[in-house]
Amino acid sequence: MVWHSSLASLAPRRGWQQFGQQLETLGTELARRRALAFAPRPRGVHGPAWPRLLGELGTPIEHWQASRQSDLHQSDLQPAAPERPAGSRAVMLLPGFGTHPVRMKPLATALEAAGHRVSDWGLGFNFGPSEDRFARLAERVEVMARREGEPLVLVGWSLGGLFARQLAKAVPEQVGLVITMGTPFSGDRRANNAWRAYQLVAGHSVDEAPMGEDLAVKPPVPTVALWSPRDGFIAPRCAAGWPGERDLAVALRCTHLGFAAHPQVARTLVDLIAQH
Repeated sequence: MVWHSSLASLAPRRGWQQFGQQLETLGTELARRRALAFAPRPRGVHGPAWPRLLGELGTPIEHWQASRQSDLHQSDLQPAAPERPAGSRAVMLLPGFGTHPVRMKPLATALEAAGHRVSDWGLGFNFGPSEDRFARLAERVEVMARREGEPLVLVGWSLGGLFARQLAKAVPEQVGLVITMGTPFSGDRRANNAWRAYQLVAGHSVDEAPMGEDLAVKPPVPTVALWSPRDGFIAPRCAAGWPGERDLAVALRCTHLGFAAHPQVARTLVDLIAQH
């Protein structure tokens, strides 16, 4: 009886010890991530100026105005036929950092109206890469390409574009075209206004992203980079890249957030996929 009483008295103590250890571990991890978030930026490297970053706040109004003037309305487009129309492609949309695929729904709607079969990346919110997430995504691309009977068109917004480029290197036979939108694949990985938030949330340095070190190396498939001089998050040169890092660079006048839904972006995607 005394033995059982001793065990009973130890149980709460062990529980508090475990709780204290968990708090200590959490505190250590938070301190590590805080250090990543406040790491110094290399001298001479900078992202877009603050006025351009503040301009991102006007994205919803800009979309509303552009939609009213655009000729790319759902009512103006012929719905896709039940059978696969000529020129139809299998397209996968990859969201930007911290966003969900639903943010790219306007692009999906425009692509589907043009006759394409559109899917999202299947991983929910994009909070950065891990070896497991990248492997799961590569497997999804392979499975979908076999099911569709053709290589996929990967359209990646911002960080999603880095996933798209690296996937095309990992499984090139399953990818037919890569289109990046405001993706910082070229130059210094800190030449943007999002790298500190990325390091805080992802928990690793931008130099140690677990999906390959050769982000600027062009994938072995046709690769198009959409960029904007009005981008408030990513330095335009980093998103446009240099010859040899992509096959084509196309400038659009939208905000960085605008890449997910602007009618001009939707028209450009439809045209690019038709050309390739």
